[in-house]
Amino acid sequence: MNGKMIALVKETRGPGAVLRSVDVPDPGSDEVLVRIKTTSICGTDLHIYDWDDWAEKTVVTPNVFGHEFCGIVEVVGERVTNVKVGDYVSAEGHIVCGVCKMCRTGNAHVCPNTKSFGITVPGCFAEYALVKSSNVIHNAPNLPYEFACLQDPLGNAVQTVLSGEIVGKTVLITGVGSIGLMATAVAKACGAGTVLAADVNRYRLDMAGKMGADVLIDSSHCSLQEEVRKHTAGLGAEVVLEMSGHPQAIRDSLDAAANAGRVSLLGIPSKDVSLDLSSQIIFKGLQVHGITGRKMYETWYQVKGLLESGRLDLRGLVTHKLRLEQYEEAFELMRSGQCGKIVFVHDEGGESYGD
Repeated sequence: MNGKMIALVKETRGPGAVLRSVDVPDPGSDEVLVRIKTTSICGTDLHIYDWDDWAEKTVVTPNVFGHEFCGIVEVVGERVTNVKVGDYVSAEGHIVCGVCKMCRTGNAHVCPNTKSFGITVPGCFAEYALVKSSNVIHNAPNLPYEFACLQDPLGNAVQTVLSGEIVGKTVLITGVGSIGLMATAVAKACGAGTVLAADVNRYRLDMAGKMGADVLIDSSHCSLQEEVRKHTAGLGAEVVLEMSGHPQAIRDSLDAAANAGRVSLLGIPSKDVSLDLSSQIIFKGLQVHGITGRKMYETWYQVKGLLESGRLDLRGLVTHKLRLEQYEEAFELMRSGQCGKIVFVHDEGGESYGD
């Protein structure tokens, strides 16, 4: 498919990005070309846009970034059998080798040979995107475009919540950005007991309450450990989901965990984090999990099941819908924290596939 398209490009190794006219990519034999309907901004995209230490070590430039999307398949490669033109799809953003020990033992999400959509290979902040056919996820026809593009980050929340027992447990979520908000809703949908949400942003805390959090903690005005113990009979939280990546929040979340509790870490620190391993982890008998992406493809089917059952309500999560050319406004909103999920609408036609 020849021609040009408009894309948001991380052109230089520094802050910012630029809109550029670039070639529409041609799919390889095992790839599909997707016409993008909606995309959404991830916290990772803000790391890339602002260009922090993590981005400097990780991101390839120049590159079209963005990795959360939905769209309609326009062209399929000659060897593709599982996808056809016209299919309504999203996709897993980790492109793995399929032959290493991790891939062969059900742990492809930590394949050491992973290429990352929108990070080390071209992504979806564009009119079209290339996707490996093996990575394609078919969407239900009635799934609205604004929610279909959220399944990648929703998968992060689902894997974090379900990486251990959750039913009836007291759950602390530190950092209620978009994935923390999703984790709040997922934890409640999956049978958690009391859910406590902690952040320094009042806007996001109020959103967490609407997503189902039972206790809202402004950790800028109190000791998180003391406040959590106040609401957990002095024990601490049995499950801690750390979503912020902030060094002090990580330390505080470990302190607020109950002995023998589970701490799942998803937030990405932008610098090294110092910990007292003996008192914060070892002598408390904590299980500490590092969470990256989604299990391939177990988590995707869990996401689909939760969405299609109707038990997981994402209404209210999307607070802004913008055009791609409004990217500067979008990233400023992200930086301010005065938003939920921001969705770029690339194609105005319809609310969901089949409209």
